Amino acid sequence: MRKGARAAVAGGVFAVLLGVAGCGGGDSSGPDGGAAGDAPAARKKTGPPDATEVEDTAERFLKAWAAGDAAGAAALTDDPEAAETALTSFRKDAHVSEVELRAGRPTGAKVAFTVDARIAFQGKRAPLTYSSALTVVRDEAAGKAVVDWAPAVVHPKLRAGDTLRTGPAEAPPIKAVDRDGKELRAADHPALKAVLDGLRERYGDEAGGTAGVETYIARADGEGKDKGKGGAGEKDGDAGKLPDETLKVLSKGTPGTLRTTIDADLQSAAERAVGSRPKAAVVAVKPSTGEILAVANSPADGFNMAFQGSLAPGSTMKVISSAMLIDKGLAGYGKQHPCPKFFSYGGWKFQNDDKFEITGGTFAQSFARSCNTAFISQAPKLSDDDLTKEARDVFGIGLNWQVGVATFDGAVPVQKDAPMAASLIGQGGVRMNPLNMASVAATVRSGVFRQPYLVAPSLDGRALAKAPRALKPSTAEQLRDLMRLTATSGTAAKAMAGVGGDMGAKTGSAEVDGQEKPNGWFTAYRGDLAAAAVVPASGHGGDTAGPIVASVLKAG
Repeated sequence: MRKGARAAVAGGVFAVLLGVAGCGGGDSSGPDGGAAGDAPAARKKTGPPDATEVEDTAERFLKAWAAGDAAGAAALTDDPEAAETALTSFRKDAHVSEVELRAGRPTGAKVAFTVDARIAFQGKRAPLTYSSALTVVRDEAAGKAVVDWAPAVVHPKLRAGDTLRTGPAEAPPIKAVDRDGKELRAADHPALKAVLDGLRERYGDEAGGTAGVETYIARADGEGKDKGKGGAGEKDGDAGKLPDETLKVLSKGTPGTLRTTIDADLQSAAERAVGSRPKAAVVAVKPSTGEILAVANSPADGFNMAFQGSLAPGSTMKVISSAMLIDKGLAGYGKQHPCPKFFSYGGWKFQNDDKFEITGGTFAQSFARSCNTAFISQAPKLSDDDLTKEARDVFGIGLNWQVGVATFDGAVPVQKDAPMAASLIGQGGVRMNPLNMASVAATVRSGVFRQPYLVAPSLDGRALAKAPRALKPSTAEQLRDLMRLTATSGTAAKAMAGVGGDMGAKTGSAEVDGQEKPNGWFTAYRGDLAAAAVVPASGHGGDTAGPIVASVLKAG
């Protein structure tokens, strides 16, 4: 099709503008761009598809899809069975009566396009417009150009096993309000959208509303149907469970009111704090109760890294490690403690940032400066499960948290040799997110683990997780002194300047293989407010995550 040309299909209303000057095309072309029926057969092509093949394959795929020919469109992909199922479901389950597809200029092998669908369900009609994209690749076996199939071709938010549906909503809508009764709307708090969707799915029935008719993404079994629980994301925090998501409301239901623990003003402050970063997450909790006061992610419409992320926490883990060492009599605030340049254990050689050392120093100095070897040097004196027990039994890490939406509740697996030592400084197999680390700071502040939650357990009778034991009073006092020293004259001092009051903090920088800069972490408290943040691939936590946490503490 020449530049500027358009093609239309009656019934499907296909339209395309592909914009590659001088390209041939049309129905007489075969899948590989040659004339249909050529003989003898052309030699099988190899390598990436050329511009003509990309344009031609995209045009014929979109044309077949728009015409309702699911089988024909699927035959032009590298996974015909999955593609035909999804494209058939697009018409049948989403009740699409007609669709118009408009393609833009190809960018290499990628073709972006706009979907203008018309939904018709039981006399109700509504338009549904969105943008998607496809990529053309070479089928190495056949040598032809095909669409690289993925559910996201149909809709960018679809993942494997998800379905686009139209019908009565699976949960009534909710009117979520903050702790003071102020309505929390996604339009006002974009970073809360995923949380509000999760709350609706979990509490729509309990809140007393009635369902309407919607076009929505129904997540695959196990995704979003977990009644408040969720599994860990991948180690980079880019995967996890999602709630069903409404795309279009055909008839409104009646919302029920759901009171949450969120503080609307603090929520706004948290969203502003992460908004300056392309990727970041922060959580604020109330130590005296465990109530979650704010949660924000950047990008606002991305993965809920704040609740479901699963990342190495770096040196913020030293708060838990310090509690364990103090409990065992292996460290104390004012006690002499080694901080050499290097320390080898289990075949690994560990070092401090810039290879510094503290000669004749105390444990407090090592904590405030975040000396790695001060912790690694104690590994020979520990059992493999000591850190796991401390994290679980005192800080509630890895217990079955019942927050109200899907969460990852932290992991400190039992390890041995070098990985066990690395766990002491938040590497190895340790995985956390801002919710977990905000809870750690809150536990230090209050002296006891109180499971964070978004909705009062009295609403549905769920039992909150309880740690087997509280911090020993002397250990809690020393931890608060250690975090106060770090906040006033240690690695967190720059970020915490101007926060004031009864405060404490700990920085962290977690190295990730293949990543130029470490993930920046920061956890802190001020009075009856604790917060933690992570900024992936950003550098030192005091410089990156620290200002985010400090701004939230100041706002509180």
